[in-house]
Amino acid sequence: MNLIKKFLAAQTAVLALWAVGAQASTNDAIAERLKPVGSVCIAGQECAGVGAVAAAAGGAARSADDVIAKHCNACHGVGVLGAPKVGDTAAWQARADAKGGVEGILKTAIAGINAMPAKGTCNDCSDDELLAAIKKMSGL
Repeated sequence: MNLIKKFLAAQTAVLALWAVGAQASTNDAIAERLKPVGSVCIAGQECAGVGAVAAAAGGAARSADDVIAKHCNACHGVGVLGAPKVGDTAAWQARADAKGGVEGILKTAIAGINAMPAKGTCNDCSDDELLAAIKKMSGL
């Protein structure tokens, strides 16, 4: 009976040593899987990795034609719900006069108006891209 206890104790010790070694490598793997995938950037502070993200996303500004084709033309191409049509300079000029110029139209486009959502569904468009699209559509 003593021999059986020694044999079981030896197997238990080997199993315990193996488990400790496996746990050490598992902790590293767990830590790697749980590390943050990103960080929060605060306006006015430098953010690490922003350049890499911009480069991966294309980094370059889209042309006015690209923005119009993808985001604006569905409504402004045919004048849905009274939206000024692309190329209808008179309709755009009336809005510009009422809003204080093209910059006023830009502010309205950023905030949204009537059925048009904020930024006209182009949530990732910069203000410069929106302004270029407005100028191109309006002819102003």
